[in-house]
Amino acid sequence: MADDAAQPPLLRMRGISKAFPGVQALSEVDLTLHAGEVLGLLGENGAGKSTLIKILGGAHAHDEGEVSIAGKL
Repeated sequence: MADDAAQPPLLRMRGISKAFPGVQALSEVDLTLHAGEVLGLLGENGAGKSTLIKILGGAHAHDEGEVSIAGKL
């Protein structure tokens, strides 16, 4: 496992914020996922789950923060 610590995470989202007219959908969200991990994204309706995934997939731009995949922005 020590070798895993030297590897950058597969996915890192830092300080992600996204607003739509009249709605703050995400505010300073952080997410890190390493190789071999399994992640579940849970929340109430309107909590921002779909918005977060759409930012990750490039369908929405984030207003603040950064997304890196395999260490690349």
